[in-house]
Amino acid sequence: MELADFSKPGERKKLIWAGVLGVVAIGFLWWTFIGFGSRPATTSRPTPAASQVGARQTSRPQPAPVDNAQLVAIEYLQPVPDEISVPVVPEARRNIFAFYEPPKPAPTQTVTPTPTPTPTPPVLLAAISPSNVYAKTAEFTLEANGDKFTPEMKVFMDGRELPSKFKGPQQMSASVSAAVIAAPGLKQVSVRTPDGRGYSNNIGLSVAPPPTPNYTYVGIFGTKTFVNTGLLQDKGNKEILSVHLGDLLGGRFRVTSISEKEIVFVDVNLRIKHPLPMTEGERTAGGPISRPTPRVDAEDDEP
Repeated sequence: MELADFSKPGERKKLIWAGVLGVVAIGFLWWTFIGFGSRPATTSRPTPAASQVGARQTSRPQPAPVDNAQLVAIEYLQPVPDEISVPVVPEARRNIFAFYEPPKPAPTQTVTPTPTPTPTPPVLLAAISPSNVYAKTAEFTLEANGDKFTPEMKVFMDGRELPSKFKGPQQMSASVSAAVIAAPGLKQVSVRTPDGRGYSNNIGLSVAPPPTPNYTYVGIFGTKTFVNTGLLQDKGNKEILSVHLGDLLGGRFRVTSISEKEIVFVDVNLRIKHPLPMTEGERTAGGPISRPTPRVDAEDDEP
């Protein structure tokens, strides 16, 4: 038998195809009898004979007797279930983040009572004269004009009865003292009877604060003739003025007294005294000392 010559290309191809067919045949046979899965091959076990089963049962040891306490404990032993069922919880019926808001109270309607009309006074007070005065002035006479005045009626100021005089059904007068108008303000004037049956409406009397000197008393000095001279400081321009007794300042305030404690002015129009105590004036760079008005000498100027 001749050996194959592998140097020839045809012989080599035959040999390769023979090897491939052999591998395919071996794989087919393996799949037919064994298979390619991971399932283990099942082998049949021989069934034991009945004599062997009886021998095993007779050779098993008998259990020991169990007392009653063990039986009771065994009854309470229960198998633990593998799966525990969770009870179904229903969803909340409302929003847990919502809170209760009380309703707003209904607005209460305030009922304003209808004012009772004030009855018309039976007596009419139409006007008073004067209607404006300065405080601290002297006593003066107040004239009241109106209607339905009677001799029993009196003039009242802030509830204080004034000395009154009946002049007729339409005119009355009253004397007002300086103490009644000592302080500025608005005074209420009315006319009525002492028993209050006959009364009139009110009219206001304006009491204004009086004008005062706009100066500060800062010093005093005397001369060889013992005539005292007062030093005043103007509050407006801080000017220092020297004044003597009888001098008139501002065309209204006359110097009537000069002492170490105070200087006294008199309002020539209202006849009101204005004392100024001596105080320390505001210090300035200085100014000329001058007299506001020349002093009138009673002696003749001729030599």
